[in-house]
Amino acid sequence: MAFLQIDNVSKYFPNPSGDGRVCVFKDVTIKIEKGEFVTVIGHSGCGKSTLLNIIAGLDTASEGGVLLGGREVSGPGLDRMVVFQNFSLMPWMTVFENIALAVRSAYPNWDASQVTAHVNKYIALVGLKGAEGKRPTALSGGMKQRVGLARAVSIEPKVLLLDEPFAQIDALTRGVIQEELIQMWNTSKNTVFMVTHDVDEAILLSDRILLMTNGPSARIGEMVDVTIPRPRSRETVIEHPHYYKIRNHVIHFLVRHASHAVGAGSADGHSVDAPVLVRF
Repeated sequence: MAFLQIDNVSKYFPNPSGDGRVCVFKDVTIKIEKGEFVTVIGHSGCGKSTLLNIIAGLDTASEGGVLLGGREVSGPGLDRMVVFQNFSLMPWMTVFENIALAVRSAYPNWDASQVTAHVNKYIALVGLKGAEGKRPTALSGGMKQRVGLARAVSIEPKVLLLDEPFAQIDALTRGVIQEELIQMWNTSKNTVFMVTHDVDEAILLSDRILLMTNGPSARIGEMVDVTIPRPRSRETVIEHPHYYKIRNHVIHFLVRHASHAVGAGSADGHSVDAPVLVRF
């Protein structure tokens, strides 16, 4: 059994017209191994963030379920930490206090010196040494998201869930934080499930890229293995011979195939085809 298993998950919402239900995605099955970095790409409305919220325990599946380490996910837990795109920091707390809040929750038996040492380790890891006493209003968008990443990774969750965490950050800062995320992942080896619209970001970070068709009744249409060896950086990735093959394939899927919801199942319960595995 996979470390994280999304098993035939479907999600329905009430139809705004009042007539029945709308199927957002249908029979999504994903198997993710421990320490794997997986990203999901698809057009807006296909249910990427909803799927992430179901894994986090912040939403419930209409059908199917999620297993983590062989146990069913039935609600939020410290074994899964989410980094959202809107930063989600406590505005009255300092950088140190925002991270320490999570650390104390995860390690309630630690004394003050242990908490301090652990928090400072992750502050240094995301390049915020010297900003420990600043509150979010005094931080740039990139710095705020660094705090969010440090807070999530500091409790060493089994699964790190990233919901477009760099969407509100300028391109130059985003590149720097992507590199820092790689360093954190290399250190922690968390299992990561990430939602993104950025194809280059997915190629840089991922072991696999899952491509979703359009909704309604969206599905995982393809799974693309990123065969570019690690360690990676933005400079080395674009020089690898597989880079443009992977990038062009993903963009081709999004432009040509996802717009037509190729092979998507229907809301009437009919089965959907298994996703196609693509490897260069």
